Amino acid sequence: MRQGEHFLEIDVADNDSVTTAAREFSNIEDHLDVLVNNAGIIVDGDSAILEISDDLFRNTLETNTLGALRVTRAFVPLLSKSKSPTGGLMVGRRLYCISKTALNGVTSQLATALPKFAVNSVCPGWVRTEMGGENASRSVEEGADTIVWLASDAPQNVTGKFLRDRKEIPW
Repeated sequence: MRQGEHFLEIDVADNDSVTTAAREFSNIEDHLDVLVNNAGIIVDGDSAILEISDDLFRNTLETNTLGALRVTRAFVPLLSKSKSPTGGLMVGRRLYCISKTALNGVTSQLATALPKFAVNSVCPGWVRTEMGGENASRSVEEGADTIVWLASDAPQNVTGKFLRDRKEIPW
């Protein structure tokens, strides 16, 4: 190990393990320049999307997705003391965005598992509904347009996509 390098064992699925590791690291160093969230699991039974148990799905998301968030939260105080340039600021509803990104992954896998069906996810935009509020920029009809199009007129080979206004959008 080079000077300044420290290795800590962390179970990212265990909040106590993560907070203990952050505390131990802060006893060794006063700042952290780089954090790599690369922990992940692949477990037996992760081969057929329609057969995966809820518990297996939750456990995998707990480790692979929430684990990265958990580690980052624990180490942010040390990262904020870094002398390295900081990254960009995320804006918006973060948990909502994460959950919708996960939905896009599920959509992609279902499209592969169900090749005889068109499986897509849609972003209706900011729609004037109870959730969107009265100041939202889109009407309910505008928000529903792509959904109606997919259900009625879209080509069947449009599958595994994330769409708004009848066009694929990057995620």
